[in-house]
Amino acid sequence: MSAYGIYLHVPWCVRRCPYCAFYVERDVGADWDRFLDALLREHRLRAIEFPGAAATVFLGGGSPSRMPLAHLKRLLDALPRAPGAEVSLEANPEDIDAAWMAGALAAGVNRLSLGVQTLDVQHARTLGRGAGPDRARQVLDAARTAGFRSWSADLIFALPGQTLADLERDLDALLAYEPPHISLYGLTWEPGTPLHSAWQRGRVRPADEDTWAAMYDHLVERLSAAGLARYEVSNFARPGHACAHNQLYWTDTPYLALGPSAHGYAPSGRRWVNRPDAQAYLDAADPTDTSELPSPMQHAEDILVSVLRTPEGLPQGFLAARTGYELDAAVVARLRTLGLLQADPQRVALSHAGFPVADGVIRTLADGLVEPESAA
Repeated sequence: MSAYGIYLHVPWCVRRCPYCAFYVERDVGADWDRFLDALLREHRLRAIEFPGAAATVFLGGGSPSRMPLAHLKRLLDALPRAPGAEVSLEANPEDIDAAWMAGALAAGVNRLSLGVQTLDVQHARTLGRGAGPDRARQVLDAARTAGFRSWSADLIFALPGQTLADLERDLDALLAYEPPHISLYGLTWEPGTPLHSAWQRGRVRPADEDTWAAMYDHLVERLSAAGLARYEVSNFARPGHACAHNQLYWTDTPYLALGPSAHGYAPSGRRWVNRPDAQAYLDAADPTDTSELPSPMQHAEDILVSVLRTPEGLPQGFLAARTGYELDAAVVARLRTLGLLQADPQRVALSHAGFPVADGVIRTLADGLVEPESAA
């Protein structure tokens, strides 16, 4: 079969960050032996749909850096990987040091994604970052010379009370370590999170839309000047350092997902979601919560949500060939007139002005999907 990736969700963290809406559990006596057995059991269940070796492996969470190195090595040794496969692991700076990095390399990890988020002391407190900026700086310094094929750092912007000058200092501090990849995230206020509750009680206030857009535009400009090109709405990389696993998501490529709450996409088009329950996962013969074969319309919407997040955009004919649906020419023309889209005989893509409002543009295009014979 064509290339596929493996995603593993490791749900345990030392603490839940107040902005986090992912499925995580506090790491209180996690049974790593049983968890590893459960992951490999699920892999045997899913592998029939994913013959051959994976092009990429990505451990996310949660904090996969909480997994003992011996278990990490056993896990990676058991997964079928193509020669030279990218193996990424998300790491919390408070979990790791230079010795841990050497052990992760020996276990098979060749790409590290560091959850730095901010190097500002006050904003780190707001985000609930336990180790603080000093530890993050130590880890950034160690990552530069650890020997990974590539590494990345996350940066969150549009924080409560953050000014453009604050952001500039944060970015300057991060760029001093010359990361080959940076992932940017505008702070989201997800219902059910402590941060959202604090907002509802009037204790904090989100950045307004103009501030958010100004910060994003400034970051894009600064990162470009520093040699990090935008290859997706939130991801910037130096040449040769784009994340191969994430690019599978943005090219409608299947991925085998393992772990509690993991979302997978089989080559048949079937999508599944595992139950968000770590304890139940440990004993489940089949941890699937929901499974469905999306309709052609749903598949078309999924493609728009993923493929249009990249500068290359959607190749002409790609959508119709895979789903039988096309973009409405009148909707494309209207968005192009507004300066939010670029369109030519080869592709449709977000413009520079369209990237900050990508979700809205994509929603508008999805609402206007038509079957080929109905296209305007």
